[in-house]
Amino acid sequence: MGIIQTFKQAWKIPEMRKKLLFTLMILVIFRLGSNVPVPGINRAMLKAMFNSSNAGLFGLFDLFSGGAFGNFTIFALGISPYITASIILQLLTVAFPALEELSKQGEEGRKKMERITRYITLGLAALQGFGYTFGLFKDYLTYNDILSKIVIVMILVAGACLTMWLGEKINEHGVGNGISMLIFAGIVSRIPTGITNTFKGLKEAGWAFLATKTVAEDGTVTRTIGILTVLLFVLFALAVIVGIIIITEGTRKVPVQYAKRVVGRKMYGGQSTHIPLKVNQAGVIPIIFASSLLQVPATIAYMVPNSGYAKFIDKYFSTNGNPGFWIYFVFEIILIIAFTYFYGTISVNPPEIADNLKNNGGFIPGIRPGKETAKYLSKICAKLTIVSAIFLALVAAMPTLLQHWTALAIGFGGTSLIIAVGCALDTERAVETQLQMRNYSGFLK
Repeated sequence: MGIIQTFKQAWKIPEMRKKLLFTLMILVIFRLGSNVPVPGINRAMLKAMFNSSNAGLFGLFDLFSGGAFGNFTIFALGISPYITASIILQLLTVAFPALEELSKQGEEGRKKMERITRYITLGLAALQGFGYTFGLFKDYLTYNDILSKIVIVMILVAGACLTMWLGEKINEHGVGNGISMLIFAGIVSRIPTGITNTFKGLKEAGWAFLATKTVAEDGTVTRTIGILTVLLFVLFALAVIVGIIIITEGTRKVPVQYAKRVVGRKMYGGQSTHIPLKVNQAGVIPIIFASSLLQVPATIAYMVPNSGYAKFIDKYFSTNGNPGFWIYFVFEIILIIAFTYFYGTISVNPPEIADNLKNNGGFIPGIRPGKETAKYLSKICAKLTIVSAIFLALVAAMPTLLQHWTALAIGFGGTSLIIAVGCALDTERAVETQLQMRNYSGFLK
């Protein structure tokens, strides 16, 4: 069933239509809050800061907040504290057996883990709000008294908590994953601006068919875009979206056979099923980690402008420098591959899967239960991780190359594409699942 047909069918059902409208209402509230600035901020100076080439890590924060961070609105922190808290708790679950045991305690354990995530989110939001108000954005505030700054911190923390609450409400009463839907709304909101900037560039270039390149006496390179460049970019974007869908939906089905067992007078087992191992287990997290780590030097350089360190970073470790662009490019690919392998090892546990199969009388045909099964699954996961790592590296790196070679003002990158496409697919699956559950319910009645 196509995604358009799925939503058409869902819209005809009053219950599903109510959920879709509720989700849309939450997204509208989120976008409205993303455009309400905090009191006492000089937006002109703030805009100049984010238009600079060395905004660093702040551009990544601005992406996840849907532009709210760049405008320093009440939703400036966005869902970044919640995402960071979720990742931290996930890593702690691997490190601490008590948390791992808690995560396996069913619904009650899930609620406790969510409560812990909220507490961590609150702490991170307070820490980030304090740092931004008293540190990063202090020169852009029109009121420098302590009370005004404390009010701003409280507004930012309240905005982060409200954003988290909006995402949870989508999970409860709407469709799709709430946090992903909020990020999706922020990414989609950038598309009109990107289209406008592209047409503005074409107009400035006199609607030329081919792009031009001009080198000034001081070595500064000026590029203009052409109609051919835009057409090639559209074709490239469509190809990338198709590739993302294929990799995101791709799974390796490992066949599993369950032995027959006689319990009393009944016979159990003898069934054939499979273990679905996703090609891209890590999702977009490796790109986020790699981008965050690579942007830290540029962020520090922004805080100490006109210093020797800032000049060094701008030349040797910046996408605007030469040879800095290629150094940055190579490090980006290496880190994405490394993080993909790391996250793949913590998201899939072959020994645990092998033990569960053995305890339930299951086995992979031709493979001995136990250690041999774990080794077999590990080899499969390693092969899938190679494909996933190369795919993520290409998706993240290609927009960087396009912006380097052309004058296209691309308002989104590989991270945005993966999140947007993944969110659309997850939402479609969620709608289909609810439609199927409704049909089964009607059948049983």
